[in-house]
Amino acid sequence: MRLPFRDRLEAGRALAQKLDKYRGREDVMVLALPRGGVPVAFEVARSLNAPLDIYLVRKLGVPGHEELALGAIASGGVRVLNHDVVHMAGIDEQVIDAIAEREQKEIERRERAYRDGAAAPEITGKTIILIDDGLATGATMLAAARAILKQHPARLVVAVPVASPEACDYFRREVDEIVCAEMPQPFRAVGEWYEDFSPTTDDEVRDLLARAARQHVH
Repeated sequence: MRLPFRDRLEAGRALAQKLDKYRGREDVMVLALPRGGVPVAFEVARSLNAPLDIYLVRKLGVPGHEELALGAIASGGVRVLNHDVVHMAGIDEQVIDAIAEREQKEIERRERAYRDGAAAPEITGKTIILIDDGLATGATMLAAARAILKQHPARLVVAVPVASPEACDYFRREVDEIVCAEMPQPFRAVGEWYEDFSPTTDDEVRDLLARAARQHVH
C-alpha cells in the first residue's frame, strides 16, 4: 500500500487542489498551526497566492501522559477542555491552570521566535483557511478555530491533508467549511499517512514564513 503523502510539502500541494476556488482572492489569508502545519500551509498559500501566517495553539497534556490531551489553549486566551479526559484522569482545576500557564509561556516564546516582533495578523472580516498536517482527536485545531471565531472572520475554513472521518464530521458543526483531502479507514495516527513525518523545526518555520512573504504578490 502506498502512503498518501511523501512529506508535508507534497500533502500541501494535494490540499491546495481542493481549495482552488479560493485562489487569487484578496480577502483570503492562510493560517498554519506550528510547527507541522506550516510546510502544508506554505504550499497552499503559494498555490492560492494568499498571505501566510501562523496561529499558535498548544495542547494541554495529562501529567505523566503528555501525549493524551486534556485540552488546548490558543492565542487570545481561549481554552478548550476535553471534559471526558479531565474526569477520567481526575485532574483538578489548579493543575489545569498550572499546565495552561506553562503552555501560555511557550505560545509567547513562539510568537517572538516566529514573528520576530511583528504583530499578529488581522482576522476580522477575512476568509481564513486554517491548516494543520492532520486531524486525529482535533482538540488542538478546535481551540484554534474557536479562538479565531471570536475575532469575527467573514468565513473560517479548516483544511487538512488527512483526518479521521469522525474528526471531519465534528468540524462541520464548528466552522463554515471543513476540507479533508484524505479520510482513511481505519485511522490511528496522522503520522501513519506520511512517509516522512519528521518534526518541523523552528528554523524551518521561520524560513518558510520568510519565503512565503517574498513570494506573495499583493
